[in-house]
Amino acid sequence: MPEAVFDNSHSRQVKESTVQTEVFVGNSCGVLFLPRSLFLSLTVFFDDCAGNEGLAFEVSHPDFQVDEEMNLVARRDVMDSGTVMFIHGVNEQADDMAQVDIVGAPPRSPQTLRIQPYRSKRALFAPRMHVNENMEPPFPKVIGTVMSPGMENDHIFHMTGSGADQDPKGVFTINRVTGEVSVSQELDREAISSYTLEVSVTDLSGKLVEGPVALLVDVNDQNDNRPIFKETRYAGEVLEGSPTGTVVMTMTAEDADDPRLQNAVLRYNIVRQSPDKPSPNMFYINPESGNIVTVISPTLLDRETLPTTQYELEIVAQDMKGRDVGLTGTATATITITDKNDHAPEFTHSLFQANVDEGSRGVAVNLTVDDRDDPATGAWRAIYSIINGDPTQNFEIQTNPDNNEGMLSVVKPLDYESVVFHTLLIKVENEDPLVPDVGYGSSSTATVHITVLDVNEGPVFFPDPLQVTKMENIPLGSFVALLNATDPDVLQSQSIRFAVLRDPANWLSVNPVRGTVNTSANLDRESPYVHDNKYTAIFMATDNGSRPASGTGTLVIHLEDYNDNAPYVHPSVVRVCEDTKDSVVIVGGRDRDIHPNAGPFKIELGKQPGLEKTWKVSRVNSEFRL
Repeated sequence: MPEAVFDNSHSRQVKESTVQTEVFVGNSCGVLFLPRSLFLSLTVFFDDCAGNEGLAFEVSHPDFQVDEEMNLVARRDVMDSGTVMFIHGVNEQADDMAQVDIVGAPPRSPQTLRIQPYRSKRALFAPRMHVNENMEPPFPKVIGTVMSPGMENDHIFHMTGSGADQDPKGVFTINRVTGEVSVSQELDREAISSYTLEVSVTDLSGKLVEGPVALLVDVNDQNDNRPIFKETRYAGEVLEGSPTGTVVMTMTAEDADDPRLQNAVLRYNIVRQSPDKPSPNMFYINPESGNIVTVISPTLLDRETLPTTQYELEIVAQDMKGRDVGLTGTATATITITDKNDHAPEFTHSLFQANVDEGSRGVAVNLTVDDRDDPATGAWRAIYSIINGDPTQNFEIQTNPDNNEGMLSVVKPLDYESVVFHTLLIKVENEDPLVPDVGYGSSSTATVHITVLDVNEGPVFFPDPLQVTKMENIPLGSFVALLNATDPDVLQSQSIRFAVLRDPANWLSVNPVRGTVNTSANLDRESPYVHDNKYTAIFMATDNGSRPASGTGTLVIHLEDYNDNAPYVHPSVVRVCEDTKDSVVIVGGRDRDIHPNAGPFKIELGKQPGLEKTWKVSRVNSEFRL
């Protein structure tokens, strides 16, 4: 970067006019008054090797300025210009400071000026000073002069504060005789941007003569910090078909330089796009805000036709408003083109066929579809429905989440003898709705032909279970029931034979041809094989097909009671001690038969001689007391 150069080694002289002086006497002190028109102008020369664009000047004396023609001129009538002033010049490329010495001012006359017996503290002048950061050795370097007009030879300057006698110590020093302020080391504006010091004047004995006055030292920024992105990689998304100018994401970098100067004014630029198809300029970044927006037309921003769904952009942030002299920082932005449901699913075939065994359940056929939208999204996932051909709801269709196929299953067994062919109309849709300008076409429906294959089915009993009522102890060989079984395979001529499959007490037999069931033993209601007066047996019917099939049926016999069991006393044995007076025993009657072949019971004493002299029986409710 070029440095600004003032001529005459940062020092120029200008003479105050002595043609005419006027004296204005105030209330307590006299001041020298110089009309504005009597001050000679000074032309300032500043060169930054780049045309001095955006040049600005700051003058240490508030009554002076540098005009548009780079002349140092007075703003108003000058009362007292002093002997030294400073001009600070700055623009985007560089900054520098020059000292102007004022010579030839008319001496102050004691006959015309009324001087206070003490020196005003305001006579000590510490102009604001500027020093560039990152200055090259050697050190120290003079950065300005503190002025004290009329200072005696036995007076000395002192400087205190942070940067002088306080941490960081020794950064600045002051010449005790001349008041020249020097910097003793390289400075970093990003660490400390300004220093506030105090300057005073004392005599040799240390007695304060003037001051203290504040001395402010500004550290001028140099462009020594590159822009830095918070992250090296950024990720953004944009929906396919988005309008041109859609904001995708924002890139932001930071620069540690002075934000008031162009050293920290950033500009952003896309230097690379990968891949560069269908256009090398699909995106644009706002140089100032860092907003990345789409440039490609909505029709070309089609996820299904683009060579990739991810684009990588290399973004450069450059300070100095993006000028070639600026420093740069780089980051990468990955932009993903996200999907919207702009493609309806389409069956790969208009007709699917399957054969299904009658009586079976499970998947009959897998229906395949194509969808150009993004897999594993609601715009791709399919939902199938049966819209015609299944009035009895024998079929069900679900989506295979792995491959998006429709699994058509039989949930209620089909009957070959009833319907041999089934024709279903299937529709496929997406989980997400289609965008408004896209609809489902004819390819979103398909026909499925299901052929039912004949299978040799086992005979079926009717009714099942068969229930009959019989008296227990009927004679052997007595008729019990007639089994009724039919073969579902009505289109085949097959015969049926019967057999006993389960007869827990072995009481029954069956005629294999006629299906008549007879007793082969006594039916005993009191048997442990009878539960709740019911005896259950299971029979099997088998056809004579090439692969014989069988079916089972249940026979439930309700047994009526026959009075074939004598009653008995319970308990049958009791114990009584001989010495116990008035012994009482409670007994009751029991019978394995049921009403009316059981109670009420009558209990009497046995016929043993003399028993009636010792015991007697009386009824207590349903029991008897002995």
